[in-house]
Amino acid sequence: MARRRRRLAVPGAEEGVSALKADVMRKEGYPVDPQRPDEVKYEVAKDIGVPLKPGDNGKLTTEEAGSVGGRIGGAMVREMIRLAQEQLTRRR
Repeated sequence: MARRRRRLAVPGAEEGVSALKADVMRKEGYPVDPQRPDEVKYEVAKDIGVPLKPGDNGKLTTEEAGSVGGRIGGAMVREMIRLAQEQLTRRR
């Protein structure tokens, strides 16, 4: 099955989203290479006991894959909400 690439709603935001991911995961206690923030998924997977590895992961269950992505995405969403609340507070 071909890997699906999601596109960001704002063209050109890739660099900012990658920087956010690196910053958030660093705050979560993971070692992150700023040049390769997507690599943090292997550290997260190791922490939660999911056998994720580079290359084909066709034997992973949907639940296992989702638990890795959910941990990363959830932390990013919490940080985005915090930033938005902070920005709204400054406007008042």
